[in-house]
Amino acid sequence: MRARLARVDAVLVQALIAAALSFAHLHDLAMAAGQDGWKAWAYPVSVDLLLVAAWRRLRSGTTKAAAWCWFVTALAASLGANVATAGLLDLGNVPAWLRILVAGWPAVAFLGGTLLAHTAPETDPGTGVIEDQEDEPETTPEPPAQPAIEAPAQAPPVPVPSALVEHARKVAAEHHARTGAPIDTPTLRARLGVPAPMAEAIATHI
Repeated sequence: MRARLARVDAVLVQALIAAALSFAHLHDLAMAAGQDGWKAWAYPVSVDLLLVAAWRRLRSGTTKAAAWCWFVTALAASLGANVATAGLLDLGNVPAWLRILVAGWPAVAFLGGTLLAHTAPETDPGTGVIEDQEDEPETTPEPPAQPAIEAPAQAPPVPVPSALVEHARKVAAEHHARTGAPIDTPTLRARLGVPAPMAEAIATHI
């Protein structure tokens, strides 16, 4: 953790030194070009702010072409001042073209900073204004027609032999004589040993 802090501190110190030197070079160049007093201090501030604004726009990932354009412009102004004040230019006799560039820089910096800071939001080409349309009444889908349920067909009558009917009558009479009550269908079926449908059909004939 301490080693990491030491690396960060070294980077910050280096950045501060470089910024201070660049700041001083821009100040000296503005003074030599006739921009004295507070105006000489405002020039390096405008260059650094334009650099920061362009870098932030590059990091955001939007309008990179414009961001690169203003970043290169601010970087050229900073590098130009550093080179010009390194002994290659007579600061006591600044040429007219350099005075014109220094005097016109505030307008350039203002334009670049404004464009970078106030960019119109992108609009979705797929969205648009929809013309007024009459609301159509909602229709409820009708449920599918259910097929008609047919009534179960009645079972055909079970044929009963007449001999079996006669035998059933005897069994019923014997049961009535013994119990005093008419014979029921389950008892008749058990006595005759026939299926239930046939027992019911026999019971109807007794």
